[in-house]
Amino acid sequence: MIAVDTNVVVRLLVGDDPQQARRATELFAGEPEIFLAKTVLLEAAWVLGSAYGVAAPAVADALHRLAGLPNVIVEDADRFAQALDHVEHGLDVADALHLAAAPEGARFVTFDTKLIRRGLQQGLPIGEP
Repeated sequence: MIAVDTNVVVRLLVGDDPQQARRATELFAGEPEIFLAKTVLLEAAWVLGSAYGVAAPAVADALHRLAGLPNVIVEDADRFAQALDHVEHGLDVADALHLAAAPEGARFVTFDTKLIRRGLQQGLPIGEP
């Protein structure tokens, strides 16, 4: 098994550096098991959104497809999938990952009124401190 860094994921998804994109593609095609840490996925989402201007739903779709590759193992895969569902319903990727990482039954508190509004629309246990 190997674990990859954010820059490998970004090269695979964006392909802006042809040589590195080819190497990333070969890596993902040739390795029997590739581990993706939640922190790598969070950073990849941030890079795709901020540096490349990819909209959150498209980021979620790309990460969902990546996580669905047969040789990819995602840290805390069930909660990651839950977070991507929240993104598809309007949450930011980072916020969705924070919410999904909270222990079962915990109430998530924030000063971010936009996050509270969107979270409540999804029936999530969220509110102000």
